[in-house]
Amino acid sequence: QVQLVESGGGLVQPGGSLRLSCEASGRIFSINVMAWYRQAPGKQRELVARITSGGSTIYADSVKGRFTISRDNAKNTVYLQMNSLKPEDTAVYSCYAFIETIQTYGMNHWGKGTLVTVSS
Repeated sequence: QVQLVESGGGLVQPGGSLRLSCEASGRIFSINVMAWYRQAPGKQRELVARITSGGSTIYADSVKGRFTISRDNAKNTVYLQMNSLKPEDTAVYSCYAFIETIQTYGMNHWGKGTLVTVSS
């Protein structure tokens, strides 16, 4: 059974920084895409950033130049470095990964999410 566990959320002042981490565990054979999504109160979930196993990245326009996604394939972990945070970045941030296990073909997996609050 695969699990994605996020960490690193919390309360930060505008202009501050946070680093989110998400580790995948289980009988993992390979991980293709890993990504961060977020959902603010009253809004739909949106893609924040995505990274392939080869390191190719895409970002939402709203976070370009402020957020950086990276991954450590040896640790099955994806990171999101968030700088120059704004109140509108407040949301629950969830980790996503497309994972192939020893027993299953590739499937979508989600973490439970971590709350990021940007407020003075």
